[in-house]
Amino acid sequence: MIILGVDLGKARTGVAVCDNSEMLASPVEVVYEHNRTRLLERVAAIAKARGAEQIVVGLPRNMDGSEGESAQNARAFGAELHALCGLPVDFSDERGTTVTAHNFLNETNTRGKRRKAAVDAVAATIILQDYLDFRRNRNR
Repeated sequence: MIILGVDLGKARTGVAVCDNSEMLASPVEVVYEHNRTRLLERVAAIAKARGAEQIVVGLPRNMDGSEGESAQNARAFGAELHALCGLPVDFSDERGTTVTAHNFLNETNTRGKRRKAAVDAVAATIILQDYLDFRRNRNR
């Protein structure tokens, strides 16, 4: 099944997709959009273009596991996205993904504008890969 991963941000939203075997997540793009309606439409269009059958949105929990305003915003975004495109939407804990994304970019010596443009797509890829790993381990 093709699953789309979303790292929701205020200014930039990272998008990733997995292969049909659900083994490998890859970055797709970073959407630069402040307007929520246009952002929802763009993510739905990417999902359709990629043939996604499900969407997973990063859930920014607090370090103690509780859900604050950002997590509520992500849940609302997921509900709106589901209403718009009809695909099932799940959530994946995204604690630490941005730090991990920055570490990956450090290893590849990605700096400056290229780094800023890539970090959200890399974070979306990490969110999706974590979700794929969870699904695989759950089914064992």
